[in-house]
Amino acid sequence: MSKKIETDNTCNTSRRNLMKGTGLAVAAMSMIPAATATQAFAQTSEWDKVFPKSDKVDHQKVSFNNRYGITLIADLYLPKNRSGQPLAALAVGGPFGAVKEQSSGLYAQTMAERGFAALAFDPSFTGESGGKPRNVASPDINTEDFSAAVDYLGLQPYIDRQRIGVIGICGWGGMALNAVAVDKRVKAVVATTMYDMTRVMSKGYNDSVTPEQRGEALEQLSHQRWADAEKNMPAYQSPYNELKGGEPQFLVDYHDYYMTPRGYHPRAVNSGNAWTQTTPLSFMNMPILTYIAEISPRPLLLIHGEKAHSRYFSETAFAAAAEPKELMIIPNASHTDLYDRMDKIPFDRIADFFGQHLA
Repeated sequence: MSKKIETDNTCNTSRRNLMKGTGLAVAAMSMIPAATATQAFAQTSEWDKVFPKSDKVDHQKVSFNNRYGITLIADLYLPKNRSGQPLAALAVGGPFGAVKEQSSGLYAQTMAERGFAALAFDPSFTGESGGKPRNVASPDINTEDFSAAVDYLGLQPYIDRQRIGVIGICGWGGMALNAVAVDKRVKAVVATTMYDMTRVMSKGYNDSVTPEQRGEALEQLSHQRWADAEKNMPAYQSPYNELKGGEPQFLVDYHDYYMTPRGYHPRAVNSGNAWTQTTPLSFMNMPILTYIAEISPRPLLLIHGEKAHSRYFSETAFAAAAEPKELMIIPNASHTDLYDRMDKIPFDRIADFFGQHLA
């Protein structure tokens, strides 16, 4: 049975109109938080997360390959006090342009404290994971990254492969839903503060991009391919989350996470670095939530902030999904509050959800 939980049923129309007339999809892409054009980083063994290390979990760095042969680097968190029984496990990814040392690692560590094995991974082409060029995204390959994480988890002798779930945050929330729709091994999925990256890149915020603007964006991106081909290397966008003044509040919120000690990490695309200019191309004609109803009969939990500019992504995904489904609206929470605010993220509900459905 579907549930939608919120304290105020009045829709905040101002957030729906926040980016009205945003213009080209490329411009919309630049409004989303961005890592420098570097090679894959060497694996670091020291604790370099933006959150404190828990004394309730064991942590180790692991690696595995996805179906395209790209090596992914991940942090595996296990409850310190565990029995000899196989554990339920979670693959955790996101936000879009973040690294495992940020939100996904916090979610994974917190869920390990609650008894789950949890794997936070760097997506292909970013962070410590492999793939060239650096800092490019793909709706196909990044969906595959979740299934590759499920591959890894299911091969571990201390994990019950019949009890694997997925958590996707922000843009990787949409990727998570896409992965779970096709990967029937996953038994339950949570998407928190979710973005549908294919929708925002093709249509702009609040679907404000006109067909003419879409055509102009594709014309620009197509010609950028010539420039990249001539130089045999991709051009990159401007640094992400560097404020110049006058930005909408949600961009200020991104800066306050990615560019301050709260969440800054030098490997993150979003922390003053950038995606390739042509990253939007593969997103602009591939709507990843087309088959969201095929997650059913496995349960889906969507979590979003009441005041998030991105709330409409979860609301429309909830409407399109089939039972069983639940939409949980967090009072007074913004988009980035659900990245790391322990008083806002409903970890009790997430743990109960997976405890029930991965039993």
